[in-house]
Amino acid sequence: MDLTEIRKIVKLMDEHGLSQFQFEKEDFNLKLKKGGDLEDLQKLINSLPAGGGAAAPAGLAVSPPVPQIAATQAPEASPASAPDGEEISSPMVGTFYRKPTPEDPDFVNVGDSVSEGQTLCIIEAMKVMNEIKAERSGTITQICVDDGTAVQFGDTLFRVK
Repeated sequence: MDLTEIRKIVKLMDEHGLSQFQFEKEDFNLKLKKGGDLEDLQKLINSLPAGGGAAAPAGLAVSPPVPQIAATQAPEASPASAPDGEEISSPMVGTFYRKPTPEDPDFVNVGDSVSEGQTLCIIEAMKVMNEIKAERSGTITQICVDDGTAVQFGDTLFRVK
């Protein structure tokens, strides 16, 4: 993979608000993570000579990188008020929907009892509707995402107690 392709990946991460990217193929592994040292990484990349890397592995799709990405977001919790219940996180990047169609009722609401395996929501990813199911039984204490909102891998969707 050459420096130009790495720069494209960093640019795509910035455009889509992603904080982590990982690509693995045979004996090649690239992992990018944005954080406090992002400026140092960008300076390092800019200081390398353009085209100074090895040829890109065959079949590398730089745009769009959706199948190879993993984005995380730090949980936002204040120490004064601890969140109530265990979180159910998004297993993918996509758009969060609380109901199967605009005319149907929501899958679940705050206060609803849910059983393990029950559908809680849908995440649309690349035109595919993926049902997200309860990982355990309990009561929904919080719905952390608004209907129709984009979510990242690891974002908290629900809290169950």
